[in-house]
Amino acid sequence: MKAIVLVGGFGTRLRPLTLSAPKQLLPIGGVTMLERVVAKLGAAGVEEVVLSLGYQPDMFRSEFADARCAGVDLVYAVEPEPLDTAGAIAFAADAAGVSERVLAVNGDVLSDLDIADLLAHHDRFGAAATIALTPVEDPSRYGVVPLDDDGRVRAFIEKPEPGTAPSNWINAGIYVLEPSVIQSIPRGRKVSIERETFPALVGAGTLYAVQSDAYWIDAGTPAAFLQVHLDLLDGRRGTVESGVDRTARVDADAKISRSFIGSGAVVAAGAEVIDSVVMAGVRIAHGARIERSIIGARALIGDGCEVTELSVVGYDQDVDAGTILRAERLPGPDNW
Repeated sequence: MKAIVLVGGFGTRLRPLTLSAPKQLLPIGGVTMLERVVAKLGAAGVEEVVLSLGYQPDMFRSEFADARCAGVDLVYAVEPEPLDTAGAIAFAADAAGVSERVLAVNGDVLSDLDIADLLAHHDRFGAAATIALTPVEDPSRYGVVPLDDDGRVRAFIEKPEPGTAPSNWINAGIYVLEPSVIQSIPRGRKVSIERETFPALVGAGTLYAVQSDAYWIDAGTPAAFLQVHLDLLDGRRGTVESGVDRTARVDADAKISRSFIGSGAVVAAGAEVIDSVVMAGVRIAHGARIERSIIGARALIGDGCEVTELSVVGYDQDVDAGTILRAERLPGPDNW
């Protein structure tokens, strides 16, 4: 089994973190987001993953220099220009010589969906494509997918206006695609799988879907990125993960609560870190307070700083002593 993982986006919602690293190379509990995605695929029997690359492709090559990730072989397919979701899938398939059925996965989706069950349903349906669905409270940000009783997709409604969605079951960004679907995607231009490919399959009656309430999150926003970490600490994905890396140095008079502290990080006396993510090599000085925020690698948080309310500090940033950041990003948009 082969899979195509879409990792070509610019990660604009996670800036300034993604000014320094592509979204899928950001660490989640000390392991890159991509490694968590690929490990899930490998556990389901996938032996080769084609990475559909666009933004900073050389960083992926450098991170996985042996073309292996989580025990799975990697193939790199670098888009010459952004081709949107379906266009990226077709380009990656062509570049890697994929001619068989394939799994396609959004690289910022972390899920405990049963992939074997998805494949089994796909076979039972006799579908050209089968998509995984997940329930959400507010479906207006996503593609809403109403179904017939037999699992056939009746419509594909991309980002409906709030309050107008016929269902709260949305496209989870995990697909099984037959070769005929890949072959039908036009080459050489942008093609959206949500707005063009899937509606065409609905018209042909060959698009099916499987509903699953397994753990699922789109980790592409600061709020979701933070929530992923809190979920790991709370054991929502099974085993509770340790929050403080063994190489971090936390003073006995510092307070760490429900937070990830990365490798080589230093937390000084009197500092507090609550419900937050502190990446590798960060230094948090005396009396600083970090709450519900994300601190990028190698940043320095000065004495007495307050960083709260989902603030995001980018890689290698120095925050002067006494600075107060509430719901802010440093550097800000003017420097993006």
